[in-house]
Amino acid sequence: MQFRSKAQSAGIALKWKNNKKGIYINGIMWYYYGMGKYDLSIVVPLYNEAGTIVELYEKVKAQFLQCDVKGEIIFIDDGSTDKSKEIINNLCDSDTDCRLISFRTNCGKAAALSVGFDKAQGEYIITMDADLQDDPEEIPQFLEALKDYDIVSGWKKDRKDPLEKRLPSKLYNKTVRAMTKTSLHDMNCGFKGYRRKAVKEIKLYGELHRYIPAILAARGFTITEIVVKHHKRKSGKSKYGFERYIRGLFDLITVVYLTKYMRRPLHLFGGIALGAFIFGVLGLIAGFCVLSYFWYLDFLAGVLIILSIISLTAVLPLLGIGLIAEKLNYDSFSSYIPPVEETRNCE
Repeated sequence: MQFRSKAQSAGIALKWKNNKKGIYINGIMWYYYGMGKYDLSIVVPLYNEAGTIVELYEKVKAQFLQCDVKGEIIFIDDGSTDKSKEIINNLCDSDTDCRLISFRTNCGKAAALSVGFDKAQGEYIITMDADLQDDPEEIPQFLEALKDYDIVSGWKKDRKDPLEKRLPSKLYNKTVRAMTKTSLHDMNCGFKGYRRKAVKEIKLYGELHRYIPAILAARGFTITEIVVKHHKRKSGKSKYGFERYIRGLFDLITVVYLTKYMRRPLHLFGGIALGAFIFGVLGLIAGFCVLSYFWYLDFLAGVLIILSIISLTAVLPLLGIGLIAEKLNYDSFSSYIPPVEETRNCE
């Protein structure tokens, strides 16, 4: 907890009086920032994981005792059709620090995490899957790393998944590292830890949950990675197939745009337009040269000229899109919140 006061003194007898603006201690007003009801929140999105919920709950609670922290577990049931909701309700009946948020229909992991982050009351927040492939015994390692970093991402270095899942994952992560300039080996790992202030600055939709570290890094938060154990699935089946990598690549384009060009879209569209213009001009020159000196390659020259004309006709629309995006940005600039880390004497 971080407190700031209008008066500095030592040896104050604690008499707590709640107030909307802060806490009074013997008549001195102490303002507090980022203060949570719990030390730690565990956010668990799930869909049809009835076979592992109780075991996961027991292991997490054991880690709360081992780490000597006051913690809460937030289960987000993403429209399960098995007995997951019933099992969690039974846990909630006997434990007020166990919470359930249930969706009427399947909304996706990003929506589940977004709601979980909003409801979490812990100073630290850890997300993990409910299938027990993530090991709750790693929680102390996350808490230790969160003392120095804003985001801690798990790395399943020794994955227990089939080869057909591991190979696409490696290629996908290399692509993500190259495009986002982050050094994480396993961007898709759901086992992550956050400081409270970090998750309060993120807006999730679609399937952007995979890129939370990249989005937060662009806002100046510090990131590290730790190796975590990965177990074989005990029950149920994976909810993701190869198509998630296809969707993930489109989301990656969204993330690159949001983190690099959101405030300057004309730089992106103008750059593409410039490239199209250069290609078009050079292509026309090359095409007519081929027709003049290598008449027997007229088909190749024709294709090159057509592609060049298409490129040149795309220049103005691309510039127009960029200018429209700039105008929209200008109109909405008042809603932009810069990533302020700290202020002094600014009351």
